[in-house]
Amino acid sequence: MSSNKILDWFLRFIKGMFIGSGAILPGVSGGALAAVFGIYERIIKFLSNPFKDFLKNVFFFIPVGMGALFGVFVLAYPIDYFLEHNAVQVLWCFIGCIIGTFPALFKEAGKNGRKPVHLIITAITAIIVLTGLIFIQNNLNVYVAQTFTNWILAGAIFALGFIVPGLSPSNFLMYMNLYEPMTKGIKDLDFSILMPVALGGILCILLLTKLVGFIMSKAYASIFHFILGVVIASTVIIMPAKDAYIGISLVEILITIVLFILGIAIGFGMGILDSKYKIEN
Repeated sequence: MSSNKILDWFLRFIKGMFIGSGAILPGVSGGALAAVFGIYERIIKFLSNPFKDFLKNVFFFIPVGMGALFGVFVLAYPIDYFLEHNAVQVLWCFIGCIIGTFPALFKEAGKNGRKPVHLIITAITAIIVLTGLIFIQNNLNVYVAQTFTNWILAGAIFALGFIVPGLSPSNFLMYMNLYEPMTKGIKDLDFSILMPVALGGILCILLLTKLVGFIMSKAYASIFHFILGVVIASTVIIMPAKDAYIGISLVEILITIVLFILGIAIGFGMGILDSKYKIEN
Protein backbone atom coordinates (compact mmCIF):
# COMPACT_ATOMS: atom_id res chain seq x y z
CA MET A 1 0.00 0.00 0.00
CA SER A 2 1.43 3.40 -0.99
CA SER A 3 2.00 6.17 1.55
CA ASN A 4 -0.76 8.23 -0.09
CA LYS A 5 -3.28 5.42 0.38
CA ILE A 6 -2.21 4.93 3.98
CA LEU A 7 -2.65 8.64 4.69
CA ASP A 8 -6.02 8.67 2.91
CA TRP A 9 -7.13 5.67 5.01
CA PHE A 10 -6.01 7.42 8.19
CA LEU A 11 -7.82 10.64 7.21
CA ARG A 12 -11.05 8.71 6.68
CA PHE A 13 -10.62 7.12 10.11
CA ILE A 14 -10.16 10.58 11.68
CA LYS A 15 -13.24 11.87 9.83
CA GLY A 16 -15.24 8.90 11.09
CA MET A 17 -14.00 9.56 14.62
CA PHE A 18 -15.19 13.18 14.45
CA ILE A 19 -18.53 12.15 12.94
CA GLY A 20 -19.09 9.43 15.54
CA SER A 21 -18.12 11.60 18.49
CA GLY A 22 -20.10 14.50 17.01
CA ALA A 23 -23.19 12.28 16.84
CA ILE A 24 -23.19 11.95 20.64
CA LEU A 25 -22.05 15.52 21.34
CA PRO A 26 -25.02 17.74 22.27
CA GLY A 27 -25.72 20.34 19.61
CA VAL A 28 -23.58 18.69 16.94
CA SER A 29 -24.89 16.83 13.89
CA GLY A 30 -23.12 13.78 12.50
CA GLY A 31 -24.58 14.58 9.08
CA ALA A 32 -23.30 18.15 9.22
CA LEU A 33 -19.83 16.88 10.11
CA ALA A 34 -20.01 14.35 7.26
CA ALA A 35 -20.81 17.27 4.93
CA VAL A 36 -18.01 19.33 6.48
CA PHE A 37 -15.53 16.51 5.85
CA GLY A 38 -16.70 15.97 2.28
CA ILE A 39 -18.22 12.47 2.54
CA TYR A 40 -21.92 13.21 3.08
CA GLU A 41 -22.84 12.91 -0.60
CA ARG A 42 -21.04 9.58 -0.90
CA ILE A 43 -22.72 8.25 2.25
CA ILE A 44 -26.16 9.11 0.87
CA LYS A 45 -25.38 7.62 -2.55
CA PHE A 46 -24.13 4.40 -0.96
CA LEU A 47 -27.03 4.01 1.49
CA SER A 48 -29.67 4.89 -1.12
CA ASN A 49 -28.25 2.35 -3.61
CA PRO A 50 -26.05 -0.06 -1.59
CA PHE A 51 -25.58 -2.64 -4.36
CA LYS A 52 -24.02 -0.18 -6.81
CA ASP A 53 -20.20 -0.38 -6.51
CA PHE A 54 -20.80 -2.34 -3.31
CA LEU A 55 -17.25 -3.60 -2.64
CA LYS A 56 -15.68 -0.29 -3.67
CA ASN A 57 -17.88 1.59 -1.22
CA VAL A 58 -17.42 -0.97 1.55
CA PHE A 59 -13.63 -0.64 1.35
CA PHE A 60 -13.96 3.16 1.26
CA PHE A 61 -16.17 3.27 4.36
CA ILE A 62 -14.33 0.65 6.46
CA PRO A 63 -11.99 3.26 8.06
CA VAL A 64 -14.87 5.74 8.35
CA GLY A 65 -16.97 3.13 10.16
CA MET A 66 -14.07 2.11 12.40
CA GLY A 67 -13.45 5.77 13.25
CA ALA A 68 -17.15 6.34 13.95
CA LEU A 69 -17.31 3.33 16.29
CA PHE A 70 -14.19 4.59 18.02
CA GLY A 71 -15.79 8.03 18.34
CA VAL A 72 -19.04 6.65 19.75
CA PHE A 73 -17.84 3.87 22.05
CA VAL A 74 -14.29 4.81 23.03
CA LEU A 75 -14.75 8.58 23.23
CA ALA A 76 -18.23 8.48 24.81
CA TYR A 77 -16.88 8.54 28.36
CA PRO A 78 -14.16 11.22 28.00
CA ILE A 79 -16.48 13.45 25.95
CA ASP A 80 -19.20 13.07 28.58
CA TYR A 81 -16.64 13.83 31.31
CA PHE A 82 -15.14 16.90 29.64
CA LEU A 83 -18.56 18.25 28.67
CA GLU A 84 -19.47 18.11 32.34
CA HIS A 85 -16.22 19.68 33.59
CA ASN A 86 -14.79 21.63 30.62
CA ALA A 87 -17.74 22.24 28.30
CA VAL A 88 -16.51 25.66 27.10
CA GLN A 89 -13.15 24.29 25.95
CA VAL A 90 -14.65 21.18 24.27
CA LEU A 91 -17.33 23.10 22.39
CA TRP A 92 -14.99 25.85 21.16
CA CYS A 93 -12.53 23.22 19.95
CA PHE A 94 -15.33 21.55 17.95
CA ILE A 95 -16.48 24.93 16.64
CA GLY A 96 -12.92 25.65 15.54
CA CYS A 97 -12.75 22.34 13.65
CA ILE A 98 -15.98 23.14 11.81
CA ILE A 99 -14.85 26.68 10.95
CA GLY A 100 -11.55 25.30 9.68
CA THR A 101 -13.28 22.95 7.25
CA PHE A 102 -15.83 25.55 6.11
CA PRO A 103 -13.79 26.69 3.06
CA ALA A 104 -13.73 23.10 1.76
CA LEU A 105 -17.47 22.75 2.40
CA PHE A 106 -18.17 26.03 0.59
CA LYS A 107 -16.09 24.82 -2.36
CA GLU A 108 -17.96 21.50 -2.38
CA ALA A 109 -21.33 23.29 -2.40
CA GLY A 110 -20.36 25.22 -5.53
CA LYS A 111 -18.60 22.47 -7.46
CA ASN A 112 -21.52 22.22 -9.92
CA GLY A 113 -21.96 25.98 -10.15
CA ARG A 114 -23.16 28.70 -7.82
CA LYS A 115 -25.71 31.45 -8.42
CA PRO A 116 -26.78 34.36 -6.16
CA VAL A 117 -29.99 32.48 -5.35
CA HIS A 118 -27.92 29.70 -3.77
CA LEU A 119 -26.29 32.16 -1.35
CA ILE A 120 -29.78 33.47 -0.52
CA ILE A 121 -30.84 29.87 0.21
CA THR A 122 -27.88 29.54 2.58
CA ALA A 123 -28.68 32.78 4.42
CA ILE A 124 -32.42 32.13 4.75
CA THR A 125 -31.82 28.53 5.85
CA ALA A 126 -29.31 29.61 8.50
CA ILE A 127 -31.75 32.18 9.94
CA ILE A 128 -34.79 29.87 9.94
CA VAL A 129 -32.93 26.85 11.34
CA LEU A 130 -31.18 28.91 14.04
CA THR A 131 -34.50 30.46 15.09
CA GLY A 132 -36.13 27.03 15.24
CA LEU A 133 -33.26 25.52 17.22
CA ILE A 134 -33.35 28.36 19.76
CA PHE A 135 -37.12 27.96 20.16
CA ILE A 136 -36.83 24.19 20.65
CA GLN A 137 -33.92 24.62 23.06
CA ASN A 138 -35.92 27.02 25.22
CA ASN A 139 -39.35 25.41 25.08
CA LEU A 140 -39.14 21.64 24.54
CA ASN A 141 -38.71 19.35 27.55
CA VAL A 142 -40.73 16.15 27.75
CA TYR A 143 -40.32 12.85 29.53
CA VAL A 144 -40.39 9.70 27.39
CA ALA A 145 -40.48 6.28 29.06
CA GLN A 146 -37.54 3.95 28.41
CA THR A 147 -39.41 1.23 26.53
CA PHE A 148 -38.29 -0.98 23.62
CA THR A 149 -40.52 1.00 21.21
CA ASN A 150 -39.22 4.36 22.40
CA TRP A 151 -35.62 3.19 22.07
CA ILE A 152 -36.42 2.31 18.43
CA LEU A 153 -37.71 5.90 18.07
CA ALA A 154 -34.50 7.15 19.69
CA GLY A 155 -32.46 5.12 17.18
CA ALA A 156 -34.42 6.63 14.30
CA ILE A 157 -33.76 10.13 15.65
CA PHE A 158 -30.08 9.23 16.07
CA ALA A 159 -29.89 8.12 12.41
CA LEU A 160 -31.69 11.28 11.27
CA GLY A 161 -28.67 13.21 12.52
CA PHE A 162 -26.62 11.54 9.77
CA ILE A 163 -29.25 11.83 7.02
CA VAL A 164 -30.33 15.41 7.75
CA PRO A 165 -27.25 17.63 8.24
CA GLY A 166 -27.68 20.08 11.09
CA LEU A 167 -30.17 17.98 13.00
CA SER A 168 -28.60 17.22 16.38
CA PRO A 169 -30.05 13.92 17.63
CA SER A 170 -28.34 14.41 20.99
CA ASN A 171 -30.29 17.62 21.60
CA PHE A 172 -33.64 15.98 20.80
CA LEU A 173 -32.80 13.00 22.98
CA MET A 174 -31.87 15.38 25.79
CA TYR A 175 -35.22 17.16 25.41
CA MET A 176 -36.91 13.73 25.65
CA ASN A 177 -34.75 12.84 28.69
CA LEU A 178 -33.29 9.84 26.85
CA TYR A 179 -29.79 11.19 26.15
CA GLU A 180 -28.10 10.31 29.44
CA PRO A 181 -29.64 6.79 29.61
CA MET A 182 -28.56 6.15 26.00
CA THR A 183 -24.96 7.33 26.51
CA LYS A 184 -24.81 5.26 29.69
CA GLY A 185 -26.11 2.27 27.70
CA ILE A 186 -23.38 2.84 25.10
CA LYS A 187 -20.67 3.04 27.75
CA ASP A 188 -21.99 -0.05 29.57
CA LEU A 189 -22.70 -2.01 26.33
CA ASP A 190 -26.30 -2.49 27.47
CA PHE A 191 -27.82 -4.47 24.58
CA SER A 192 -31.38 -3.90 25.86
CA ILE A 193 -30.74 -0.31 24.72
CA LEU A 194 -28.23 -0.83 21.90
CA MET A 195 -30.36 -3.38 19.97
CA PRO A 196 -33.56 -1.31 19.62
CA VAL A 197 -31.51 1.85 18.98
CA ALA A 198 -29.66 0.05 16.16
CA LEU A 199 -32.96 -1.29 14.76
CA GLY A 200 -34.51 2.18 14.74
CA GLY A 201 -31.43 3.62 13.03
CA ILE A 202 -31.42 0.95 10.31
CA LEU A 203 -35.15 1.39 9.60
CA CYS A 204 -34.75 5.18 9.36
CA ILE A 205 -31.80 4.87 6.96
CA LEU A 206 -33.62 2.37 4.73
CA LEU A 207 -36.72 4.55 4.54
CA LEU A 208 -35.19 7.98 3.97
CA THR A 209 -31.82 7.78 2.20
CA LYS A 210 -33.33 7.03 -1.23
CA LEU A 211 -35.47 10.15 -0.96
CA VAL A 212 -32.50 12.31 0.05
CA GLY A 213 -30.34 10.77 -2.71
CA PHE A 214 -33.04 11.53 -5.32
CA ILE A 215 -33.32 15.16 -4.19
CA MET A 216 -29.53 15.60 -4.34
CA SER A 217 -29.38 14.17 -7.86
CA LYS A 218 -31.95 16.70 -9.05
CA ALA A 219 -30.87 19.85 -7.19
CA TYR A 220 -27.31 19.38 -5.95
CA ALA A 221 -26.34 23.06 -5.66
CA SER A 222 -29.58 24.04 -3.93
CA ILE A 223 -29.53 21.17 -1.44
CA PHE A 224 -25.85 21.63 -0.61
CA HIS A 225 -26.26 25.38 -0.05
CA PHE A 226 -29.22 24.47 2.16
CA ILE A 227 -26.85 22.16 4.07
CA LEU A 228 -24.35 25.01 4.25
CA GLY A 229 -26.98 27.17 5.97
CA VAL A 230 -27.86 24.37 8.39
CA VAL A 231 -24.18 23.87 9.26
CA ILE A 232 -23.84 27.60 10.03
CA ALA A 233 -26.93 27.53 12.27
CA SER A 234 -25.93 24.32 14.05
CA THR A 235 -22.45 25.75 14.68
CA VAL A 236 -23.82 28.97 16.18
CA ILE A 237 -26.27 27.08 18.42
CA ILE A 238 -23.52 25.07 20.16
CA MET A 239 -21.65 28.20 21.23
CA PRO A 240 -21.60 28.14 25.04
CA ALA A 241 -24.18 30.37 26.72
CA LYS A 242 -23.13 33.32 28.89
CA ASP A 243 -23.68 31.31 32.07
CA ALA A 244 -20.98 28.85 30.98
CA TYR A 245 -18.32 31.55 31.44
CA ILE A 246 -19.21 32.33 35.06
CA GLY A 247 -16.20 31.65 37.27
CA ILE A 248 -13.92 30.79 34.34
CA SER A 249 -10.28 31.75 35.01
CA LEU A 250 -7.86 33.61 32.75
CA VAL A 251 -5.86 30.41 32.25
CA GLU A 252 -9.02 28.57 31.16
CA ILE A 253 -9.84 31.39 28.73
CA LEU A 254 -6.34 31.15 27.23
CA ILE A 255 -6.69 27.35 26.94
CA THR A 256 -10.05 27.86 25.21
CA ILE A 257 -8.48 30.27 22.71
CA VAL A 258 -5.61 27.87 22.03
CA LEU A 259 -8.01 24.93 21.52
CA PHE A 260 -10.21 27.04 19.24
CA ILE A 261 -7.21 28.01 17.08
CA LEU A 262 -5.97 24.42 17.17
CA GLY A 263 -9.42 23.24 16.05
CA ILE A 264 -9.36 25.67 13.10
CA ALA A 265 -5.87 24.46 12.16
CA ILE A 266 -6.93 20.79 12.36
CA GLY A 267 -10.05 21.37 10.27
CA PHE A 268 -8.27 23.47 7.67
CA GLY A 269 -5.31 21.09 7.56
CA MET A 270 -7.58 18.08 7.05
CA GLY A 271 -9.22 19.86 4.14
CA ILE A 272 -5.84 20.51 2.52
CA LEU A 273 -4.60 16.95 3.11
CA ASP A 274 -7.87 15.53 1.83
CA SER A 275 -7.62 17.41 -1.48
CA LYS A 276 -3.90 16.67 -1.84
CA TYR A 277 -3.83 12.96 -1.02
CA LYS A 278 -7.37 11.85 -1.72
CA ILE A 279 -7.43 8.50 -3.49
CA GLU A 280 -10.36 7.34 -5.54
CA ASN A 281 -11.17 3.89 -4.16
